[in-house]
Amino acid sequence: SLFRVFKKTSGSGHITLYLGKRDFVDYVDSVEAVDGVIKVDPSGLNGRNVFVCLACTFRYGSEDIIGLPMRRNIWIQHLQLYPSTGENATKSPMLEFLLKKVGKQGYPFSFQLPTNLPCSVALQPVPNSTGKVQFFFRTVCKQTVKPYSYCPKKINGSLTLLVSFSVPRDTCHLIIRKIQFAPVNNRPGFKVHISKQLMMTDKTVHLEASLEKEIYYHGDPITVNIKINNETTKVVKKIKVSIEQLTNVVLYSSDTYIKTVCSEEFGETINANSTFERSFQITPLLANNRDKWGLAVDGCLKDEETHLASTTLSQGDNEMQGILVSYQVKVSLVVCGGGLLGGLTGRDVTVELPLTLMSPVSAGDHSVL
Repeated sequence: SLFRVFKKTSGSGHITLYLGKRDFVDYVDSVEAVDGVIKVDPSGLNGRNVFVCLACTFRYGSEDIIGLPMRRNIWIQHLQLYPSTGENATKSPMLEFLLKKVGKQGYPFSFQLPTNLPCSVALQPVPNSTGKVQFFFRTVCKQTVKPYSYCPKKINGSLTLLVSFSVPRDTCHLIIRKIQFAPVNNRPGFKVHISKQLMMTDKTVHLEASLEKEIYYHGDPITVNIKINNETTKVVKKIKVSIEQLTNVVLYSSDTYIKTVCSEEFGETINANSTFERSFQITPLLANNRDKWGLAVDGCLKDEETHLASTTLSQGDNEMQGILVSYQVKVSLVVCGGGLLGGLTGRDVTVELPLTLMSPVSAGDHSVL
């Protein structure tokens, strides 16, 4: 079989959800169609219609407070599946396979996600709180085609396929994700140069930092090339290299969280009127940041391992909502002031470089950016 089948059945047994995959790839300028099949047993419908809904939500709390849901719908769309409206989904190879497996009671659906929706990302929570982008499929049975209330359940993941009647026993859900992979074509990394005149001196410290490449994969060491020209009479005591995660939560307003995910100090001494050139390697890992609340991580399925959230790629011209992630490398020179004032005249010299941190294209996905 070309496809693995993911299946969930409602408690009543009247409805079953079938998917051929749980990860749907965002290629920046387009998103994979979200295809599936729902098997409906008409004998248990009692004349009700069946609708399937796909919604992208941001959940910012673990429980409802005074009856108000702690979430916001970013995007929502629904389709009527039963009785059929005649607007059948385009038969992709996956849908053909699922329909053949399900039989005559199968009803296909296909959703096209907009390109300005965020990927599956969650924030490491403080106690009794959480923040995550989730996608829900929901199937609802009603007597007439009217607007219906959307009430997703709390699920540990980012994309959720939820098929439901109006009662709990006629509900089933399955977590799915919207993900991005690193582009195949990697370019040279950024280079930044700064010249800074320190206190009580007319001379300058020149600092240049660069990355070997633009994109790094999760778990790989990141190489930072550093060149220093110290024209002053002061001494550079050490070099700090750190990586910061910038998480922009865009909902009613825009809030930015800056978390240092990796930081190392190197005891390199650059004397007065001397030069220095060397490459340093540091590796940001989620394993070293488990205790940091508000840190963004990639959405996961059930209890599987995840990693630091991937950089959010976008076209730039579409306003996005949800959780948007970027990274930067920060290089700082700790300068010691000489004379009687000592450290009081010392100042740090700092540069920042953009960094893209992502996962490579998986072996099971042959489409690439």
